[in-house]
Amino acid sequence: MRSSINLSLTNELRNFINENSGGGTLYSTPSEFLRDILREKKQHLETSELRDSILEGLQDAVKDRTLEYSGDLRADMKKHRQTQ
Repeated sequence: MRSSINLSLTNELRNFINENSGGGTLYSTPSEFLRDILREKKQHLETSELRDSILEGLQDAVKDRTLEYSGDLRADMKKHRQTQ
């Protein structure tokens, strides 16, 4: 479902949008350009969160804060909670 949003923009931002949409650009409309920018930002944030989680896991491994996987994740999680 699509919905609309109204934004107040500075002249500088409006000009930037106009320069990057319409004839001779990759985007046929300002809306298409802005949707792509928002998708890129969302993907960037999700990627950053994933990278941070991977680094946290790496630090756990470096500091030997890991458990051997038994093949049953639920059992491993239960066992881990009992030791805390």
